[in-house]
Amino acid sequence: MKAVICKEHGLPDKLELVTDWPEPEMGEHDVQIDVRAAGLNFPDVLMIQGKYQFQPDMPFVPGAESAGVVSAVGDKVTRHKVGDKVISMGASGAFCERIVANEFGVFPMPDGLSFEQAAGVSITYFTSYYALKQRANIQPGETLLVLGAAGGVGSTAVELGKLMGARVIAAASSDDKLALCKELGADELINYSEESLKDKVKELTGGKGVDVVYDPVGGDYAEPAVRSMAWKGRYLVIGFASGPIPSIPLNLTLLKGCSLVGVFWGRFSGEEPEVNLSNITELWELFGAGKLNPVVTDVFPLAQYEDAFNCLIDRKARGKVILTTE
Repeated sequence: MKAVICKEHGLPDKLELVTDWPEPEMGEHDVQIDVRAAGLNFPDVLMIQGKYQFQPDMPFVPGAESAGVVSAVGDKVTRHKVGDKVISMGASGAFCERIVANEFGVFPMPDGLSFEQAAGVSITYFTSYYALKQRANIQPGETLLVLGAAGGVGSTAVELGKLMGARVIAAASSDDKLALCKELGADELINYSEESLKDKVKELTGGKGVDVVYDPVGGDYAEPAVRSMAWKGRYLVIGFASGPIPSIPLNLTLLKGCSLVGVFWGRFSGEEPEVNLSNITELWELFGAGKLNPVVTDVFPLAQYEDAFNCLIDRKARGKVILTTE
C-alpha cells in the first residue's frame, strides 16, 4: 500500500512515498481503518528529525492522527463495526492508506464533520480542552493570551477559551493569521512581528496582565509572555514550535505569584483515562451542537507530503494541515 516513510532522520526531503509498504497485521482487539485523511502536527516534524521524546524504530510511517472508515475488526472488538466513520490516535503510522489500531484508541467521528476536519480534531482539541479546563482551571471573565493563535492547537484554544467565557487575546505573526483568529471569536489581536507583545498586553489589560497564557510557540516570546501575566496567573507550556526551548528567569514567578504549568495530553490520557474520556464526551457534545468548527485551510494529497511538512515548518499554516489519501 501507499505510505510516507522515514528511513533516516532529517527534514521532509528525506522522506519517501512508497507503494509497497506492508499491510498492517490485526490482533483480536484491533480495528483496521481505511484512512481518508490524516493530521500533521509539530511532533511529527520533530520525530522525523529524531528530536522527539518518543522515537519509533526505523523505518517508520509518521503521523499520529487520522480519520477514515472501518474496513475490518478483530474477533473481540465490541466498540466498532465495519463501515463506521472513525478517528484514530497513535504515536505514529497514520500517513498511509490503511492502519490498524486498538479499539480503545478509536472513536466515532463527531457528527457534521468532514474527514479532513475530523482528522485534525484529536491532538489539537484534546490538548487545548485539557489545558484550559484541568491545567489552567480557566474561569469566566478571566483573560487568556494565546500565542501562535492561528496554528493547529492555537486556533482551538481561541475557540474553547471563548466558549469557556474568557476574554481572548490572540497573538500571531501576520495580519492574515489574525483575521482567522477574529473569525474564531478573539476579542483582541496582537501582531507580535510588528509590535511589542509585553507592551501591547499591558495596554489591552490596563496594566493588570493576563490570567492565563497558552504557549505552543516558546522561543523569544516566552519571557515577554511571562512578564505579561497577572497576579496568580497560569502559564501553560504546550510546546516549542519556534524551535528553541526558552530559559525563563524563575524570579518572575516569585514576583507575580504565577505558575508555570506543563501540558502533556499524551501522558494525561494514560494517567487519568476516565477524566480524558469525560473530556472527549464533552467535546463531542460541543461538536454535535455546532459550537466548534475545526479550521482546515491547508490540505495536501499524500504525494505532496513534503509541501505539507514545509507548510508547518515555515509557519505558513492557518489552522490544521491535513494529508488526504484520495
